[in-house]
Amino acid sequence: MVKERTIDPAVAEILEIAEAQGISTAFSRAEELKPCPIGHKGACCKLCGMGPCRLTKEGQRGICGATIDTIAARNLARMIAGGASAHSDHGRDMALTLLAAAEGKAPDYQIRDEKKLLEVAHLLGVKTQGRETMEIAKEVAEKSLAQFGQQQGEIIYLHRAPKKRQEIWRKLGIAPRGIDREVVDIMHRTHMGNDQWYESILMAGLRTALADGWGGSMLSTDITDILFGSPVPLMARANMGALSEDEVNIVVHGHEPVLSEMIVVAVNDPEMIEYAKSKGAKGINLSGICCTANETLMRQGVPTVGNFLSQELAMITGAIELMIVDIQCIMQALAPLTQQFHTLLVTTSPKAHVEGATHVEFDEHNALEIAKKIVKMGIDNFPNRRETHIPKQISHLIAGFSHEYINYALGGFYRGSFRPLNDAVIQGRLRGVAGVVGCNNARTCQDYSHDYVVRELIKNDVLVVMTGCGAIACAKSGLLSPEAAELAGPGLREICEAVGIPPVLHVGSCVDNTRILTTLSQMATEGGLGEDIADIPAVGFAPEWMSEKAISIGCYFVASGVYTIFGSESPVANSPIVDRFISEGWEKLVGGKLEFIPDPEETVRKALEHIDKKRAALGLVEYDPTRFGQSGDRLMRQFIEAMEAGLPVSPYSAKIPEPAKK
Repeated sequence: MVKERTIDPAVAEILEIAEAQGISTAFSRAEELKPCPIGHKGACCKLCGMGPCRLTKEGQRGICGATIDTIAARNLARMIAGGASAHSDHGRDMALTLLAAAEGKAPDYQIRDEKKLLEVAHLLGVKTQGRETMEIAKEVAEKSLAQFGQQQGEIIYLHRAPKKRQEIWRKLGIAPRGIDREVVDIMHRTHMGNDQWYESILMAGLRTALADGWGGSMLSTDITDILFGSPVPLMARANMGALSEDEVNIVVHGHEPVLSEMIVVAVNDPEMIEYAKSKGAKGINLSGICCTANETLMRQGVPTVGNFLSQELAMITGAIELMIVDIQCIMQALAPLTQQFHTLLVTTSPKAHVEGATHVEFDEHNALEIAKKIVKMGIDNFPNRRETHIPKQISHLIAGFSHEYINYALGGFYRGSFRPLNDAVIQGRLRGVAGVVGCNNARTCQDYSHDYVVRELIKNDVLVVMTGCGAIACAKSGLLSPEAAELAGPGLREICEAVGIPPVLHVGSCVDNTRILTTLSQMATEGGLGEDIADIPAVGFAPEWMSEKAISIGCYFVASGVYTIFGSESPVANSPIVDRFISEGWEKLVGGKLEFIPDPEETVRKALEHIDKKRAALGLVEYDPTRFGQSGDRLMRQFIEAMEAGLPVSPYSAKIPEPAKK
């Protein structure tokens, strides 16, 4: 049974221990609790006190007269609003931290990427000539915060999109006016007695999703880069083997880099390290879970012990002294586990209290002081450690591929350009590109769909970029390492060898999906692949999604012109009209469509068909993998391997023999 729940051997190992000890986990609860067949597919309305109304018969209406199409559309729109509010509020907090730092009220933070600050300032219309850095930062923060409360016009970051895409949004009336305004608009629109036409509701949903993707989330990514530095590639480790047997294990979990970055500073403080030694530990070992892990991993090289479904299992190892959580994707089940293990669970956000946890509210004005206080609590807990079960599994990965670095890698400092990437697609060396993102879901086999989809895509010469828990899934299975190029098709493999990159690029946390939007926009404006994001041979995936944030992300990619596939049954399946509209209807209007396909094999097949259709529409050469794969880099590497194996070869040989298999 364990093998059906996860492909991660470390998780499987701890799951067996949990089962033997009768410990409840998300995996066991998913087996016990079956989804409601009515609400699961969008046929239940509970928006007023007359309900819930469950529509189970053809032609049936709710007490107010609402049809299944209205109910399904409202449910999906509210999911978009929930996801958009979460990621955009995260962006607001980043802007408030930047403002506090600029005003000298948060002295532990500084501007680490001044170039990015100037770039964002230019985009927001902030003057930079003859001004001090902190003066510019203050106005950037204020202009960013104004985007949330703006009531009229358009949010500024829409101008980053290709002009043709902007025209589509304006023509359809879905260009967001302000970030908060669009979330409130959906909540009001879907209140009982308001908007009752599914198409109107769903188009407003796209506008709200755009306010997230091209607003709150994009601002969050940019401001995080300004404060903590734009990521560049670095080596890191993934999986539970990163936990230490003889050090204080501290795990950061959630999504707020303002906290985790200070924890990184605190655990490296010599005073804290000496204090840990005084308690019998050899030092302090910091690691992460979920997107806090991605934030610290891609900037500081802090290892990740797992993704969303690994959080309980990490605690069950018995090796974690302190788990620090902030916002989003925190399981309430963690608190009861602290009664069975010695781990101290500390909540830090005023928006995320957990009954049974210790609350230490984080305040950016006294960031490092609070971070040290929390770390000390973990150190004090080390003597309470009992028996541990730390799996040995560990994988190595390369992380930190911001769109700025990709631009640099393809052309250097002075000639940075996406032209080589476009040319690779035009020539057919790359069949296309794909973004594979999203969560884990306990109703599927953990990590399997991420792993399968990515392996099949790179095998077919599709360059993959990843974020969030999906990126961690593939990191654990070795797909984010340079060695994974051996699994890629011949054209993609040549590119990996020439540029020195893995075939799967880690571009950040789930909020950093906006890096993918920026990359697609630059590809569209570079030329040769049409004039719009919708013209590019590209697809988006969320193979194991579970959160409202994923729905918002998927919808802003659709609204940007991307064919997006989610790996499950449709949450609006009980309304064939709505289900068809978010696919065929949205595609006619915005160029992108949203489909829910449970079978990973079918998702890959449909994605490759879509990529080939886009190639044909652009008049590009038909994809033919036999045209590539004979690069000098590969031949030289084969020559070196043959030499190391003791085979008689010449560097001038027409054909270099393969090394003997061990």
